[in-house]
Amino acid sequence: MSTSSDKAVRSVLRVGLGCSGLIVAAECAYAVALILGFAAAAAPGAPIGEPYFTIMEGLILLMMPALVGLAVAVHATCAPRRRPFALAAIVFAAMLATVTSCVHAVILALGRESALADMPYLLSFEWPSVVYVLDVLAWDVFFGFFAVCLGASFERGGLGGWLRWVLIASGVLAFAGLWGAVIGDMRFRNIGILGYVAGFTVAAAGLAVHFRRCLRRVA
Repeated sequence: MSTSSDKAVRSVLRVGLGCSGLIVAAECAYAVALILGFAAAAAPGAPIGEPYFTIMEGLILLMMPALVGLAVAVHATCAPRRRPFALAAIVFAAMLATVTSCVHAVILALGRESALADMPYLLSFEWPSVVYVLDVLAWDVFFGFFAVCLGASFERGGLGGWLRWVLIASGVLAFAGLWGAVIGDMRFRNIGILGYVAGFTVAAAGLAVHFRRCLRRVA
């Protein structure tokens, strides 16, 4: 392998390591805000209040570029026969990032506008509403496909095999969260939260270890 190729690989691995570390930090902070928000909620199933809601919105926006960068790094460094899965993961990561960034930017910018207060079907996170439908599409559908495809980008065995099944399990849990929207009881969407908060945090930490090991091999 040429020196220029080595430098390119190291650069991609550093991007992957940085993205995975940022995701772990953001996911952990999001989980803390989520738990505190649920604890402070007026009733089970009630929307999460301030300041936890705004903190969670900001963390999601911060995490989106890192999610796409992570998928790109996996695509650039995975086995050639696995790259179609990694390419699909990039596509779904971009779809997730686009939809959820639009949703949460709109919520942050317009959510406190008094003129919109009498239109909860537009901007509230009470089911059903426009932003809630889009949020479900982003996290319970696009994230599910992203995680499954990213998991399929890894070979079986070793750390890669472990990452494969953790990511696939995260995606399956995200799909399971759709049941809440189907029956109109969003408490069941918490199943999906296990996938894209708990499961993906563990996977991102494992990916950081994976990228660090790869960096040592090409050093």
